[in-house]
This record gives sequence, C-alpha cells and structure tokens, in this order.
Amino acid sequence: MEALVPAFLLALLAQPADRPALLTAILADRFGRPITVALAAGLAHGVGSLLAALAGTAVGPTLTPEAQSLLLAVALVAGAITGVIRTRLPSRLDRWHFGPWLTPLLGVFVLALGEQTQFFTFALAAGGAPWLAATGATLGAVVVAFVAATLGEAGWTRLPLRWLRYAASLLFLIAGIVIGLGALRLTG
Repeated sequence: MEALVPAFLLALLAQPADRPALLTAILADRFGRPITVALAAGLAHGVGSLLAALAGTAVGPTLTPEAQSLLLAVALVAGAITGVIRTRLPSRLDRWHFGPWLTPLLGVFVLALGEQTQFFTFALAAGGAPWLAATGATLGAVVVAFVAATLGEAGWTRLPLRWLRYAASLLFLIAGIVIGLGALRLTG
C-alpha cells in the first residue's frame, strides 16, 4: 500500500491540468460515447503507467534508499515546475478516423508519454512496489478521464483548472523539497 495511495493522489492532482484529460473531453464530445472514450483513455494511462513502473523497477535496484527518495523529490519538483507552465491545447485528432475506441486509446497514450504522472510513477516504482505504483497512478488517471469524458469539452474547460494546477504545483513543490531535504539528510 506504500506506493498505491501516493500514486493515486499524485495522478488525481496532476491529471486535471494535463493535456490527456482535455483530449479525453474533446474526443468524448466528438464521438458521443463518453464511457467508451473514458475506458480507452484509462487503458492508455494504464499501459503508460505500466511502462513507467517497469522502467522504475529496472532502475530502482541500482539506487540507494536515499537516491530513491531524491528521485521522487526531483519528480515532484519537476512536476511543480511543469504544472505552472501553460501547455498548448492538444491536437483535436480530427484526421484520426479510428473510431471511439482506438482514437482515444492511441491519442491519449501518445499525449501522456512523459507527462507528470508517468514521472511520478517511475520514481515511486524505483522506490519499491512498482505494481502498486502503476495501479494507483492508473486509478487516479481513470477517475479524471471519466470526469472529463462525462463533462465534455465545454464542461471541462469551465472548471478552475488553472487554480487547481497552481495548487497542485505548490503541493508538489513543498513535498519535493521536504523529501529532498530528508534524502540529503538535511532535516531531522
């Protein structure tokens, strides 16, 4: 359970401000099948989280416990920095004609590569319990995908996402600093 809850919470905080959630809302409107689009987006996040966890599993044994904590701190600080940077809107994938299942599956997978949630999952998996990290991150991303698909683009963009992004970034920064100082043994 060590990695499950943190991964879930990190994904839940990071996903609303990321482009995959907006793309999910856009595609749910386009295809008129929000449940199908949300399930496809959830699967895309699951595959991405699994890949991040596998990478973390490969790197984790080569790191000391302090280095594992420092990696998590770096992921959190990087997430805080990227969270305050305004991202451009995702492509609407208008030229993709793969249907309501394959378009969101491929589109969200490609768009989510290298996003905050995967970096968090990688760092948590390197610290141990990679399957719990992948599961937690996937569940958090799926919750956000279902909300985005249900609300659609108009409803999703009406949410105070900018303020949520700033609040999440502040939490990531504080947590990253505290964990980083602990990893460097600068706190008691």
